[in-house]
Amino acid sequence: MSNRDAKGRPLLVLFLCNHCPFVKHIRAQVAAIAREYQPKGLAIAAISSNDEKSHPADGPALMVTEACEAGYCFPYLFDATQSVAKSFDAQCTPDVFLYDRAHQLSYRGQLDDSRPSNGIAVTGGDLRAAIEAVLSGSSVSQRQQPSVGCSIKWRV
Repeated sequence: MSNRDAKGRPLLVLFLCNHCPFVKHIRAQVAAIAREYQPKGLAIAAISSNDEKSHPADGPALMVTEACEAGYCFPYLFDATQSVAKSFDAQCTPDVFLYDRAHQLSYRGQLDDSRPSNGIAVTGGDLRAAIEAVLSGSSVSQRQQPSVGCSIKWRV
């Protein structure tokens, strides 16, 4: 997938991985967001950039299983050189980037306030509000809380 595949469409890019408890916590909601918003024109791609040598569970072979089990209906791509994560300045999993129809960054932040151990339900509220604004051509709130999760496992 390239940004040409999403030409003229809003684009959601998610940095995910298989092992991170933060990603596991939100994965059902990520799949639900995709099912809801792809038919409305949102293009979605997820990328795993972790070093598969230090974290073999995050490598391409197990990504296929993860995508199926999580119900992902979008490409889940492996960034073997980590160059994509570096070009985005991605920091953690999950890390969320939402672009408008002209592919200008509109939102970079958390899915919502839920965390694996805080008891708050996963709703995707922050990301959903940003997607709704982008799809309607409205301004996205400038209140954007950074993603919290596992750091990307960089090669040394």
